[in-house]
Amino acid sequence: MAEALLARGLEVLIVDDLSTGCKENVPPGARLYTLDIRSAEAAQLIAEEKVEVLVHHAAQIDVRRSVANPLLDAEVNISGTLNLLEAGRKGKLQQVIFASTGGAMYGEQEAFPADEDHPTRPLSPYGVAKLAAERYLYFYFRQYGISATCLRYANVYGPRQNPHGEAGVVAIFLDRLLRGQDCVINGDGLQTRDYVYVGDVVAANLASLGRQGFFVFNVGTGRETNVVELYWLLARALGVDRPPRHGPEKPGEQRRSVISSELMRRQLGVYPSTPLEEGLARTAEWFAHRLTQKAIP
Repeated sequence: MAEALLARGLEVLIVDDLSTGCKENVPPGARLYTLDIRSAEAAQLIAEEKVEVLVHHAAQIDVRRSVANPLLDAEVNISGTLNLLEAGRKGKLQQVIFASTGGAMYGEQEAFPADEDHPTRPLSPYGVAKLAAERYLYFYFRQYGISATCLRYANVYGPRQNPHGEAGVVAIFLDRLLRGQDCVINGDGLQTRDYVYVGDVVAANLASLGRQGFFVFNVGTGRETNVVELYWLLARALGVDRPPRHGPEKPGEQRRSVISSELMRRQLGVYPSTPLEEGLARTAEWFAHRLTQKAIP
């Protein structure tokens, strides 16, 4: 996203505490400030630099961690967001593009794929916090005229994804396959998710840039893929024929999740168009190339 904004000739400031991020991912031309979004220093930066657009991806994104520690999740995802918004309204902030969640927003779905009118019944503190942040953004739009577009992402994957810590299953599986290690699938592996390529997510953000008003859009493919199918797509992309192992089912794990981006297609003119097989192949190629550049730690 930072690269795409720089390519448009925009000045880009990045605020990241690097708890999971990597300095090597910061593109030349962007200014990195190693700060926590909850801090007074981050708020001061937003105000003093007269930030006009906040593309807000900073978050505690581990659903299981949010269940174990709801207070921490709320401090980062609600209080941290409010810290930036308060600084922005005192400065020059005109728009927020917010990384929300489609996977955790709707809970156990009644319709497949879910559109933006589906009831919001999050089953984790993480989902609750993202919904709360959307509500706060609506308040700041109505009260202070700060436009906001909330993008409810499906399961994002792609090059540069961190296979450690708050990792997605694509990055975890690729890392383990390349190391020659077994991949473990929770339960029967028939639980489904909607996997959306990072390039399509960037396109949704760019299409939202400068849009005046308050909007909520899903960013997903409308395609359900179960974990067993996902594993074999990744294994074949790397030329591996070793089957996965199955471990215990994770309690409370959502069984099916898939979202529709039809509203975004109609209103923004973009739609996640990268086929899953193509996106996984690109991601596998990047992970394999990365390991040729440096030894596996």
